[in-house]
Amino acid sequence: MTGGPDMGPRSSLHAVARVVMIGIMPWIAATAASAQDLTPRAYWPSPKGTQLAIVGYSHVRGDVLLDPSVPLSGVDSNAHTAIMGYLQTFGLWGRTANVVAELPYCWGTTEGLVGEATARRDLSGLGDLGLTMSINLLGAPTMSPEDFQELRAEPHPILGVSLRILAPTGRYDSGRLVNVGANRWAARFEVGSIVPLHRKWLLELDAGAWIFTDDDDYVSGTREQEPLYSLQTHLVRRFRPGFWVSLDANYFTGGRQTIGGNELVDVKRNSRIGATVVVPFRGRQAVKLGYFVGARTSFGSDFDQLLVSYQVLLS
Repeated sequence: MTGGPDMGPRSSLHAVARVVMIGIMPWIAATAASAQDLTPRAYWPSPKGTQLAIVGYSHVRGDVLLDPSVPLSGVDSNAHTAIMGYLQTFGLWGRTANVVAELPYCWGTTEGLVGEATARRDLSGLGDLGLTMSINLLGAPTMSPEDFQELRAEPHPILGVSLRILAPTGRYDSGRLVNVGANRWAARFEVGSIVPLHRKWLLELDAGAWIFTDDDDYVSGTREQEPLYSLQTHLVRRFRPGFWVSLDANYFTGGRQTIGGNELVDVKRNSRIGATVVVPFRGRQAVKLGYFVGARTSFGSDFDQLLVSYQVLLS
């Protein structure tokens, strides 16, 4: 990144801070994490010591396609999620690393048929606590603001890995089929890469797998779920420091469930597409907007999502 002829050290570092804040924003999604998340620039690094606070909102509306043996049909959800998050960047074994904590609060309505009877469930409460740690293995050693400027000016391939854990801290009622919390642990391991196509264009490819513990208090018996595998791709266009747009797509498969000893046929082969734009303002702040729709859904959620989030760089 380069500035005009009147840009001194203070304004240069200020611009770096703005770009760092935008680049790491996708680590905080304003929905409970799942294989359906689309998170562009998730492995774009930032200087050591970066601290970021984020407040986000997500609105999701759509259908839920279930195995025919589950006593639910015609399910439609209208859900809202607010989230608070914090990110810290540090050095680990000479590489750029991040740790993220996020806590959602959810509210909304789910309607459908239980057998032949109409049912409605109004939901509200804290969701499951999410913790994520990532490290860049290739192309992003621990960086100073000056190193970060050089990377922006001449981007090169980056390879990273991450581990995301969801703890069963959310509100849960074992007598209900639909809940805010999942009442089980979940973990995702992911490998992500960034390949520069041009100074202004980046191609991102991510591959991950979710694994789940059992929910022993599910209303109709123990709920088990096989691993869920996901792929993401993002084409990112950078316009100026901190201002970028991406086209996003994913595909996820697996996740067959067994409930009360009965194996369902709900293997997911789903995909989603969408777009993301991030706009900086006042130097240390930014707004992110995203909109995503289901492109193909075999089982699970077939929904449209609007995502809005605000972030501020603390240091």
